[in-house]
Amino acid sequence: MPMSEYYKDLRHKIGTQMIFSPSAAAVIRNEQDEILFQRPVSNRDTWSLPAGAIELGETPAEAIIREVWEETGLRVTPVKLLGVFGGKDFRFTYPDGNQVEYAIFLFECVVDSGTLEAIDGESAELRYFSHARMPELAIPYPKEIFIKTESERTFF
Repeated sequence: MPMSEYYKDLRHKIGTQMIFSPSAAAVIRNEQDEILFQRPVSNRDTWSLPAGAIELGETPAEAIIREVWEETGLRVTPVKLLGVFGGKDFRFTYPDGNQVEYAIFLFECVVDSGTLEAIDGESAELRYFSHARMPELAIPYPKEIFIKTESERTFF
């Protein structure tokens, strides 16, 4: 989904200066335990997990269900909170100059249905990668979160 009216209005008022953005991201695995990544249209040099801003009135889980659908064409269910991340290491500047500092709720999700295809036009490419061959990511998630485990540990 393109920028919501809320964020458009906020950007109109403050320009490109840094904003705090509560967000949600998903780790989605296929049958071979490969992880789904997207290469955004707006930043073709790095990859990301399916993710996006939490809109006003949404829970983090509702946001990731919506974002995954919009960016990948997959219907998912969040089954585990893998981590909560933020701070200066989770700052990002978009090609248009907009700056954000993310507070990210990272969910492990399972696919319920759908066909892998970008619905909203934000993904230039969608591809599964093994943990050993992951692409360069725009956000510095700890590598441990990509290793499948039965642990109930949540990363902070």
